[in-house]
Amino acid sequence: MSQTFEFYDARAKESAAEAKAAVLENVRERARRSEATWRALADQARAVAEERAKVEQQKAARRAQEALDVAPEF
Repeated sequence: MSQTFEFYDARAKESAAEAKAAVLENVRERARRSEATWRALADQARAVAEERAKVEQQKAARRAQEALDVAPEF
């Protein structure tokens, strides 16, 4: 199942809030590690989405060019 940037970002924010509210140091550190992991996943998801969009734009441009190349001239 593919997760989105928004999902990972929300989990990172939840972990940050948990760390801020934590009284115990070990709980705070665990939440900070969790936030860092979720943030890395969010960054990766964003990069993948951006790359997919870039590839799709390139494919669309190539299809448009091919359509122009084979269009009959009147």
